[in-house]
Amino acid sequence: MSFKSGFVAIIGRPNVGKSTLLNAMIGQKIAIMSNRPQTTRNRIRGVRTTSEAQTIFIDTPGIHTPHHRLGEYMVDVAMQTLSEVDLILLVVDATAPSHETERQIIKHLESVRTPVFLVINKVDAVEKERLLERIASYQKLYEFDDYIPISALREDQTDLLAALIEERLPDGPKYYPDDMVTDYPESFIISEIIREKVLQFTHEEIPHSVMVEIESMERRASDTVYVNATIYTERDSQKGILIGKQGQMLKRVGELARRELEALLGNRMYLELWVKVKRDWRNRPSLLRQFGFHEES
Repeated sequence: MSFKSGFVAIIGRPNVGKSTLLNAMIGQKIAIMSNRPQTTRNRIRGVRTTSEAQTIFIDTPGIHTPHHRLGEYMVDVAMQTLSEVDLILLVVDATAPSHETERQIIKHLESVRTPVFLVINKVDAVEKERLLERIASYQKLYEFDDYIPISALREDQTDLLAALIEERLPDGPKYYPDDMVTDYPESFIISEIIREKVLQFTHEEIPHSVMVEIESMERRASDTVYVNATIYTERDSQKGILIGKQGQMLKRVGELARRELEALLGNRMYLELWVKVKRDWRNRPSLLRQFGFHEES
C-alpha cells in the first residue's frame, strides 16, 4: 500500500476555532487557544502521522482587516499559504452567519486550484435546522469539495475529518519522524503558552500588544529546565497591569504557565518572567523582525 503525505492549511476569520481544531487533529496542544480574536500570529505546523499517511497542518493567523504592520504581516502570511498546500480547510462558526471577511477569503479561493473543505465548527451549539441553513448559505457562495460539521472543542467528527483529509492527500514521503508533532522549537511553544496565560488573565486590559521573548533556556541536572522570558507591552500602564499589585498578576501568569509547560514537556521548570515596554512595537519593522515576524524563505 502506498504512503500518503501532504500539507493542509487551516484558514478562516479570527475566533472560529482554528487553533482548537489543530490541537484536536494532532492530539495535543501546540497552538495557543483564546476566546479573543487574532491569537495565532505565526504559521503553526502540526504533524499527524498514521500507518497510512502523514498530514502536516498549517494553522494560519486569522484573516482580518489589519490596523498595524503586524496585522498586515499576519494577513499576508495567511493568504500566501493558500498556494503552498495540497488541501485547504476553511473553518467557519456554525453559530454565526457568514461574514464579509469570509466572503473575501472565498474570492481568493477562486484564484487557486487547491481543493477546499468547508469545516463548520461549533455545531454542538446550534440546532440541526439552523446548521443546514448555514451550510446552504455557504453552498451559494462557493462550490466546496466537501462539507464537514464538527465540534473541535469536543472532538466530535474530527476523526471523520482526518480520514477525509487523508483520502485527498497525494502519494508522498514521510517528512517527519513518527513521534514528532510540530517543527517549532520548545522555546516557541514556551513563549506561546506564556502569552496565552497573559491573554487569559488580563482580558480587555491588555490587547494584543503583548509579545513574549525567551531570553535564555538551559537544561541542568535533575532534569530541570531554567527559562528566562521577557513579556513586552507597548505602554507603561500595560506593564503595571501585567505586574499587578505586589507582583501578583505576573506571579499568577508564571505559575499557570509553568504547570502547563511541565505537563506538556515532561520536565520540571523554573520560569522567571520580566515585563518591559517597547512602544508601538507592532508598527516598527526592526522589532517585528526581532520578534520573528518576517517572510519565510
